[in-house]
Amino acid sequence: MGHYQDLLNNLNRAALIPFFVIGDPNENLSLELVKAAIDAGADVLELGIPFSDPVADGPTIQKADIRAMEAGMTPAKAIDFIKKVTDYKPVPIGLLVYYNLIYQYGVEKFFVDFKAAGGTSVLVADLTVDDADEIAPAATAAGLETVFMVTPNTAEDRIEKIAAQTTGFIYTVSLMGITGARTGLSDQVKPLIARLKAHTDKPICVGFGISTPEHAAEVADAGADGVIIGSRIVKMIEDNLDDPKEMKTQIAGFIQEVIKTLEQ
Repeated sequence: MGHYQDLLNNLNRAALIPFFVIGDPNENLSLELVKAAIDAGADVLELGIPFSDPVADGPTIQKADIRAMEAGMTPAKAIDFIKKVTDYKPVPIGLLVYYNLIYQYGVEKFFVDFKAAGGTSVLVADLTVDDADEIAPAATAAGLETVFMVTPNTAEDRIEKIAAQTTGFIYTVSLMGITGARTGLSDQVKPLIARLKAHTDKPICVGFGISTPEHAAEVADAGADGVIIGSRIVKMIEDNLDDPKEMKTQIAGFIQEVIKTLEQ
């Protein structure tokens, strides 16, 4: 049984997984925000290494990537950042990264260094399960769990293939399209969760477009083991760039509100 499966089995609710771009808006403040999220009760963190061409991401996270890169964040600094986070509290950390960054760093070295920093899993956003051999052996050898994406149009045979390659959780994309906050929850997510439950007992964590505590509760009620919220949180950073205290207050308050709703 994997690390995530143990954690999720021991929770009385769906896990809350906030997403941050490492180094947004700058390294020191980014670390403060992540610590605030941990203190507010985040169960797992999903952290992204900023990249110049984040094809899976919408404008909010694209702008966060730009802010972080302009502030000097690099993959090597991101690994050091993760070590500072896990030194603060050994919370599970799932990394969302694009393959070019891993390749340039050195595939095996990247996974070894991330594991040494306290990392738990890796999702390579621009590799499909067909390319799993590019990363899975090195990740597994380093002691990391693998995460792959399923979308509403994923065929049944591919769901089984993805589940077989996944040792962490299945990242379940709630809608067709890129990341970004939405006013309403996609009507595709509940049928997708049901389809996944019919094929696998691997943990199912849902992301993309989840923007409110009510969205999170609805996804949890549909059977999700975890809820990933990114763009809504990253937008709080964007909206308060001149007021770091308010930034931190809003993020911590939102996380607490979502957890309270999930517990009801």
